[in-house]
Amino acid sequence: MQILGNIIPFFIGHLDNFSRREVISLAYISIENILGFNKSDCILRNEFKLNKNQIDIFKQIVLDLKKEIPIQYILGETEFYNLRIKVNNSTLIPRKETEELVRWILEHKFNSLLDIGSGSGCISISIAKNSSASISALDISKNSLDIAQNNANYHNVNINFICDNIFKYIPKKKYDVIVSNPPYVLESEKLFMSKNVLAFEPHSALFVKDTDPLKFYKRIAYLSSKFLNKSGVLFFEINEKFGDEIVNLLSEYDFVDIELKKDINGRDRMIKSVLK
Repeated sequence: MQILGNIIPFFIGHLDNFSRREVISLAYISIENILGFNKSDCILRNEFKLNKNQIDIFKQIVLDLKKEIPIQYILGETEFYNLRIKVNNSTLIPRKETEELVRWILEHKFNSLLDIGSGSGCISISIAKNSSASISALDISKNSLDIAQNNANYHNVNINFICDNIFKYIPKKKYDVIVSNPPYVLESEKLFMSKNVLAFEPHSALFVKDTDPLKFYKRIAYLSSKFLNKSGVLFFEINEKFGDEIVNLLSEYDFVDIELKKDINGRDRMIKSVLK
């Protein structure tokens, strides 16, 4: 693997635990991250010579991928809403479905927003980059908030990060918008999940007990009913299995104009509701 043109064949030859299409995609992602070359560059600069350090980095990436470590954790970053977001195993890897939630929020006018369960800060930072709202973000994990603060600094946005437990936290002010992508994957669903999620992503940010699947939604709906401004809007990302139950829950807390929205894959994934 002495030149750029050898990288993709090297990946293909050593990664038989992925489909060929996945391997090529992983190779291009790695090339752009390490060398700064896009697909067109790879064609035009096919004979670009790699130095020893670069060769060693690509070899290590392949070794890590063979262990099924997510490429985002290997590289330490991912792309979300056209922004570079740093991640590590203290934070979930941002999903495309969550980009759809951000896009929906940005269709509204608001001056203040609270992001509950911010993780890497992908939601609050992407909203801060595309609005002039005052934004706060809450998470129980200090390690997650350290990453989120680094991401905010990198993108030059000012966000008030709060380290606290949502079941103890009491907001100090009211907001126009509250958004949350809380843990919503049932523990019983672990059986159907891939190793690269189960072994590496933080379980506390993913899973909820089957016996109380709406635990976080109940608490956040209650707080939102007290700390949203009049006609304030609450947004949730949800487990598609519980769309109707969450709609009913929000109705109990005097939310109206409740809208259940499907994601790009046709699954019930987002809910918007307005405080009466």
